[in-house]
Amino acid sequence: MAHFGRLDALVNNASSFYPTPLDEVNEQQWHDLLGTNLRAPLFLAQAAAAELRRRHGCIVNIVDIHAERPMRGHLLYSVAKAGLVALTRSLAQEMSPQVRVNAVAPGVILWPDNEDWQDEAQRRKIVAHTLLKREGEPDDIARTVAFLINDAPYITGQVIPVDGGRSINI
Repeated sequence: MAHFGRLDALVNNASSFYPTPLDEVNEQQWHDLLGTNLRAPLFLAQAAAAELRRRHGCIVNIVDIHAERPMRGHLLYSVAKAGLVALTRSLAQEMSPQVRVNAVAPGVILWPDNEDWQDEAQRRKIVAHTLLKREGEPDDIARTVAFLINDAPYITGQVIPVDGGRSINI
């Protein structure tokens, strides 16, 4: 607001991501993963609500295909993203009709940097489960977000998977 004098859209894209097997979950991980993936989007939406309503703006949350199909060993991340899907739909109800709220659920776009994801054979196995048999590009996500912001005036409360068909083939 201070820089541009207006706010038309909020994209909640920040995320923590790392394994949290049930036997190893601790409170710090809970606060980190739920904080970045769920708490922050809620309070950013709350802070932006008045201006977004005034401008008839929109919110786009970046969720994950694992919100609906949890990833083994990533308990808290999956729970946080599932919560963000519920938050997306709840905010769509709370902020309508002035503000549209949707989500984009990426699949295989960029691999995490940690050693758990360096196994090339495992990566090929995951990619093989996509119907398009390839990884996506960050631009696939960016174009979908831009579509929801600029060209989707009658879409709200929806989650669009951008995953090469992986979510229906897991």
